[in-house]
Amino acid sequence: MIFSLLAVIVLGGIACLVAPSVPYLFGIALPYAAVMVFIGGFVWRIMHWAKSPVPFRIPTTGGQQRSLDFIKPARLDSPFTTAGTIGRMLLEVLLFRSLFRNTRAELRKDGPRMVYWSSKWLWLFALLFHYSFLLIFMRHFRFFLEPVPFCITAMESLDGLMQIGIPRFYMTDALIIAGLVFLLCRRIFDYKLRYISLPNDYFPLLLLLCIAGSGILLRYFVKSDIATIKEFTMGLVTLAPTLPEGLPPLFYFHLFFVSALLIYFPFSKLMHMGGIFLSPTRNLPNNSRAVHHENPWNPPKKFHTYAAYEDDFRELMEEAGLPVDITSEEAAARAGTAKE
Repeated sequence: MIFSLLAVIVLGGIACLVAPSVPYLFGIALPYAAVMVFIGGFVWRIMHWAKSPVPFRIPTTGGQQRSLDFIKPARLDSPFTTAGTIGRMLLEVLLFRSLFRNTRAELRKDGPRMVYWSSKWLWLFALLFHYSFLLIFMRHFRFFLEPVPFCITAMESLDGLMQIGIPRFYMTDALIIAGLVFLLCRRIFDYKLRYISLPNDYFPLLLLLCIAGSGILLRYFVKSDIATIKEFTMGLVTLAPTLPEGLPPLFYFHLFFVSALLIYFPFSKLMHMGGIFLSPTRNLPNNSRAVHHENPWNPPKKFHTYAAYEDDFRELMEEAGLPVDITSEEAAARAGTAKE
């Protein structure tokens, strides 16, 4: 975690100290470069995964495979048809169904014995974080569209339904922080998880915390001119970038971390967003008993049969006393007959 924290601190220092002095670089050039790297890296990773061979049916299962008629199959946990596979994928992508079944194991001293029990906290906070992030991402489209579509306005009204404060408090702002803090604390305080965690497990969480935190500060504490920010973002979208006066330094901090996330995204574990759809453990029906799966990537093989092997070593096998299907005399007679 220390390396990830230092990396985020260095990025924050660059954003605070350097960005205000070169606003064109950090406000225009870097966002454009980040978007191009994100799109190019995302497409490259997807194409790489799409070209990877899948020689076997390897879906992960959590239930009975379809076999005999009187045995009830698990249609979602072990899907047999394409429709069942699509249903399983939808539940996985939209509701994190496999994470809902998460269990925790602990070695108790009385015995000793291993105890397993259901653990839903990870599923709950992961769901809160992902849906909050999705709503915040979609809510930001009001800065890039003119006029603002009704669906974005309705989403904002629903998000700020509690009517707390001025400007109105959005529930997703608190939920995304709660989700990120839980996921980070889980890696820090769970010693088993901390043991297997790498810097690329901590870095995206800290990066997202900086983005969410700076966005909250911009909205509720550092009073920013929304019209000025929208003028800037509309200039980026229309490929006519401008740097209007009045953009606070914290805005460059926020924009710099968003650009860093876009650059980092395609080369990190965050690519599970696109990779889940190409995962052979999820997107294949479990019908290996009913359908013979040919491996199209294997080149044709030239097999050396036993008859050919015996032709090569018949005399040596006879000298060693090993049994042969055809003796040397029979083989010579057959060869003579073939010549005639």
